Amino acid sequence: MKIEVTLLEDMLGTVPKDKEVYRTYVESKAPEVNGEDESLTVEEVEEKGWTGFHSDEKGLFVWDYFIKGFLKHAGNVMKETVKRKNLRSKIDDFVFVFPRRVYLGKIEPDGAFERPLRAMTAQGPRVSLSRSDFVKAGTKFGFEIKLFPVHKEIDEELVKSLLGYGQYMGFGQFRNGGFGRFSYEVVG
Repeated sequence: MKIEVTLLEDMLGTVPKDKEVYRTYVESKAPEVNGEDESLTVEEVEEKGWTGFHSDEKGLFVWDYFIKGFLKHAGNVMKETVKRKNLRSKIDDFVFVFPRRVYLGKIEPDGAFERPLRAMTAQGPRVSLSRSDFVKAGTKFGFEIKLFPVHKEIDEELVKSLLGYGQYMGFGQFRNGGFGRFSYEVVG
């Protein structure tokens, strides 16, 4: 299935713009894939608490696991609606996203969004600022979903149902604030 996504709301970046934070807290938790050092695609900035996107000479991108993670989350939320047991695990085993780097069609972010983050700590309530690069609503990008091997419970209709969840809960940071919502179209 070739999928084209159109963002309905701005999508915030999720990648810490600090290579050391990325290596220590993100990359160290993930298995090495294709021998790639993902931190090489992280932009370094001085300011703490800033997130963005991976980028290379072709522009901004998200890794394939970003899309697969959305599908797994949607599957976990919708498992009873679509009447499939262990759906998250089945998506992990039978649904594959290509290419490895899903380019967003942008060389640079469209801007940055700042927001307060509130937390209750042992010392009482605390507020800090968070800043995220974003790409604007209307941005289009595509990827391919392959179902292999053919599984009786995992089919194109199920994948379409999961992608439909994107109009309610989108991609990227601050999804519960409405960011990253999207529509999709099967184009091949």
